[in-house]
Amino acid sequence: MGVVRLGKIHLRWCRDCNLPVLEAETCGRCGGKTERVEVTPPGDVRPAFEGNLRLLREIVDKQFGGSSGRALFPEGKIVLMNKIPALDRMDEVLVDGVVVGTLRYDVGRGWKFLLRMSGARAIQDRVTKGYVIADDGALDAIALRGLNLMVPGAVEVTDDLHVGDEVIILTGQKNAIATGTARMSGEEIRRSTKGLAIKSRWTSEPAGYDQKTEFRTWTDVIEANSDVMRRRVMEATKFIRNVTEKYGLPTVVSFSGGKDSLASLLLCLDAGYRFPILFLDTGLEFPETVKHVEDVARRHGLELMTERAPDGAFFGNLDLFGPPGRDYRWCCKTNKLGPTVKMIMVHFPSGVLSFIGQRRYESEQRSEKPRVWRNPWTPGQIGASPIQDWTAMHVWLYIFSKGEHYNDWYDKGLDRIGCYLCPASDLAELDVVERECGIYPRWRRYLEGYASSRGFPKKWVDLALWRWKVLPESIKEEVGKLGLEKDIFTKTEMNQAVPIERGKGLTLHMQEGFSPCVYGYSIEGAFDRQLDFERVSDLLSIVGVVESNVEEGWCMVSDIRVFREGVLIAKGGDPQKLKDKIEKVRRAVVKAMECVGCGVCVARCDQGALMLQKDRIRVITTKCKHCGRCIEPCPAVSFGDSAFEF
Repeated sequence: MGVVRLGKIHLRWCRDCNLPVLEAETCGRCGGKTERVEVTPPGDVRPAFEGNLRLLREIVDKQFGGSSGRALFPEGKIVLMNKIPALDRMDEVLVDGVVVGTLRYDVGRGWKFLLRMSGARAIQDRVTKGYVIADDGALDAIALRGLNLMVPGAVEVTDDLHVGDEVIILTGQKNAIATGTARMSGEEIRRSTKGLAIKSRWTSEPAGYDQKTEFRTWTDVIEANSDVMRRRVMEATKFIRNVTEKYGLPTVVSFSGGKDSLASLLLCLDAGYRFPILFLDTGLEFPETVKHVEDVARRHGLELMTERAPDGAFFGNLDLFGPPGRDYRWCCKTNKLGPTVKMIMVHFPSGVLSFIGQRRYESEQRSEKPRVWRNPWTPGQIGASPIQDWTAMHVWLYIFSKGEHYNDWYDKGLDRIGCYLCPASDLAELDVVERECGIYPRWRRYLEGYASSRGFPKKWVDLALWRWKVLPESIKEEVGKLGLEKDIFTKTEMNQAVPIERGKGLTLHMQEGFSPCVYGYSIEGAFDRQLDFERVSDLLSIVGVVESNVEEGWCMVSDIRVFREGVLIAKGGDPQKLKDKIEKVRRAVVKAMECVGCGVCVARCDQGALMLQKDRIRVITTKCKHCGRCIEPCPAVSFGDSAFEF
């Protein structure tokens, strides 16, 4: 995956105190020099919480046996995690200021820990599985030249080694010289005379492991970063005062229940303000989140203004729109945007200033946003972020220094808090949620029923493929690696011929607006019945050049994608132009579905691009200029359909 740079990487380390220090070249605890820690951008490093540590120890023990998990992640260590780009989920894990390995979630396979050499040395005398002992004659080639371990160089191999397993290559004295991946099983290595046994990833000369034994706490980390955080807090509180005075509007803190909005709230309190808390309950919140928000408001004696999404805003729309996806976020409109606009219009008709926990290190979209902005989708709202340039470590050190209780889901292993069934979640996150969330089974039952009704296999639910309307190529490739057909998840009974229901009146139901999750304008829609794919993709030529994928059941014109099942997805920068394009597409779809074969449009086409075939209109695409003059007059469009229903 590509490197994503969203800002300066601030992580440094005091070797004397064995503590992380942000930004400063001297430690706030001992005054000694700090050194830069090399991590993969964007470098939004965070603490490993109890749930993370349990998982890390469990996976390392499973792969390498014995007490290797506890040896690598002992009590009294400051363990950090750094989320890096991956197909699903991957985190670098740091101990003693060094990346000891990477925790990765593979689609269809689950968690795996990829050791680096420092991590391998920490457990080299504990491993009881997942290792190979190399012949002395192969040591220099592997350790010094980074070569792979070939079968003749393998002296001893564990019985339970499988192809694809993570492996430590050891000397006869049990010193690690490499880590990598098994290309043969243990049995194959023993009975073969040639071939590649272990593909090396990290290599080094044999060495012992000098583990630092000092017990360290987050109180020590706070002390080491005291000067840095004092400056950060002073700057943020000054920003809050200046923005508040500049706009002179009613002011609130937008509080989602996550760490970033909690930090923004605490900063407002430090700035001397007691703004009301604005909480949007989407109806899809974790129960722990709702309780946390209420507890914070009560603990600090602040007014809590809660707006709840209407009953049925999500589950009541599922039959019409189907599961939301990363490329089909209709739920953002029904459960976030709509209630937010309503709240502001009712309570702040003259405008409102909202302090929001937004950070540049969260995403590329947020890295490009200014620190103060006017929200075009919620009229009258000005947003301001006191922590725009903070990393996750800055946020957590500030919260820890306040002794503030945070959302319980961080201890369970999540690093961000949102809707419990959000399609933007990693499969790894959904794995945690499904194990820990008592209300998730309702969503699972719906997905299983949805899949069954469309002929999807159980893997469609297990692999959370509902998170896309159109599967990305990278996901299709992963599905293929699992031995499944890449297109099995797009072939449904909808590929069969659809009986035409003339005279029913085809209606397009729409959800439009800004998507708070992705910071962009989009419109998602659903016709009230599935479409005749062949006829629709043919007639859309009157709007523009059509791209079509028959296997996946979608066609696209003017950047508007229409699916066989009746779903429509459109994105653009200009809302009105986007609506105008959708209206043309809608009319073409209605024309295709409700054509009565009158032939009026044939006479209107001066290119001879239309013809009647079996009493239905067809387009000769080689002649069509996409002018759209043939759309009306048309009995199907003028009399047989309803317009948008927003």
